Amino acid sequence: MTTSAISSSTAANAAASSTDSVANTSGTLNQSDFLKLLVAQIQYQDPLNPQSDTEMAAQMAQFSSLQASTASSTSLAMMQANSLIGNTVKIQVDSTTTTSGVVSGVVMNNGAPQITVGGVNYGLSQVASVAPATAAATTPTSQTTQ
Repeated sequence: MTTSAISSSTAANAAASSTDSVANTSGTLNQSDFLKLLVAQIQYQDPLNPQSDTEMAAQMAQFSSLQASTASSTSLAMMQANSLIGNTVKIQVDSTTTTSGVVSGVVMNNGAPQITVGGVNYGLSQVASVAPATAAATTPTSQTTQ
């Protein structure tokens, strides 16, 4: 009985160390990470001491909460992007280049909203400033600083 608990523990540690090497650049757990942990937990659980039903229900509730939170975050970002339509924005293209123009639309790219300025799509994180649209700001301008 002790041997199976030790081998189960060793397998779980091996699964945990193999997932430690997976790069998660955001530093937060997402749905995919949660599912991987859940599958590893079920796969390496001790058959003589299985996980209780209440623990599984609690984890499924956490997963549902994570899904709702993700959907809410995406919806909020889309609303924020839509509120920029018609406004003049200054975009930080890279560390030395900025551009500005009127936001003409919003597109979804890989689940994240992007604003369209002068026919080019930019992420919301690139917006440096927002101002009400002016008649003179209908064409985008580029500027390089050094």
